[in-house]
Amino acid sequence: MTNPPTPAAILSARLGRQRLTAPIGRRSGFVGLFKALQPVSPVYFSCPGDPPRMVHRTTFDDGLVSDGLRRTRTIVKGRFLGGAIGYVLAEDLPECANTFRKPLARLTATQEIVWDAVRTAGPLTPRQIKEETGLLNKQIMPALHRLQRAFLVYEDQTDSDWERAWYDFSAEWPEVELDDRLFEQSAICVLGRFFDAHVFATFEQVKYWSQLPSRALAELIEALADAGRIIPAKVASLGEGWLAQQPRLPANLPHAPTVFMLHKADFLVRSHASELKRRFGNDEVLQYLLIDGEFHGAVLGHWRIGPHDVSDIALTLPTAGRQARRDAILQAVGRQYHPPRSRILRYDGKKH
Repeated sequence: MTNPPTPAAILSARLGRQRLTAPIGRRSGFVGLFKALQPVSPVYFSCPGDPPRMVHRTTFDDGLVSDGLRRTRTIVKGRFLGGAIGYVLAEDLPECANTFRKPLARLTATQEIVWDAVRTAGPLTPRQIKEETGLLNKQIMPALHRLQRAFLVYEDQTDSDWERAWYDFSAEWPEVELDDRLFEQSAICVLGRFFDAHVFATFEQVKYWSQLPSRALAELIEALADAGRIIPAKVASLGEGWLAQQPRLPANLPHAPTVFMLHKADFLVRSHASELKRRFGNDEVLQYLLIDGEFHGAVLGHWRIGPHDVSDIALTLPTAGRQARRDAILQAVGRQYHPPRSRILRYDGKKH
């Protein structure tokens, strides 16, 4: 175990590397940030077909930029991180596919029919697959999604249109070799970027972000440590895990007060998913609150496509902190949830 920087230094460095405290202001830096945080998901509870976003991390509308990048296939859509929809840079598709794909040992009859239609008559939209095969949409879509997880089909999401084409993956991406023997090499690259962006992470955090099997993940982490990419470290209040190999951080890096509301598919929310569930249970959570670099709050309410209210802002801060940070927290939540579409009904269980 190494003597790590203080928790405050690690959290400050994480906020900086995530570009939350130093959002990029030039579109030229967008691809580099995307690479660091990929796979990048659309905002949770957004419309199907919405582009991926890195909320709070740019000073411009990053959705417009990513929308343009997927139109030119600079970024491409797939199922990563345990089957979640996300986008990666086309140049990194080989390693991301080999890391996260879930191969099919045997196809079901429906999967075989759908895949055969896409291979022989594709590209096809789901409506065209229905016409080609006679299958129902409720049969087609699950089959497509499972084939997508195996990287046997590719969904060409170049805009927000709901009627999009599906292709045979190998025909569309012949340069991408899919092979179990490439898993370790690919996953080491992917996890190395994760640690660089996360700065410090516990095993639980890496597992819940990656959704990789525990045994395989332990071996990958050991390989990263053996290569000097990460260093075992035990950090007071943050736990036991690994610190990204990086220039030495100051022992007492200033830690300015910050409040960020992050959606449920955000990079940091994914890595803290199990901890957040323990803290906030099965409450209906709209978004989470990252306060001074740590998750100390949840925005509760029942999501609807139309107007919906925040039923409460639940906090795990000490009582004094809940009052001291009240204005900043309400401001962070109110930027998205405000009249006439939304109201904040309660703060810390009390009527607002």
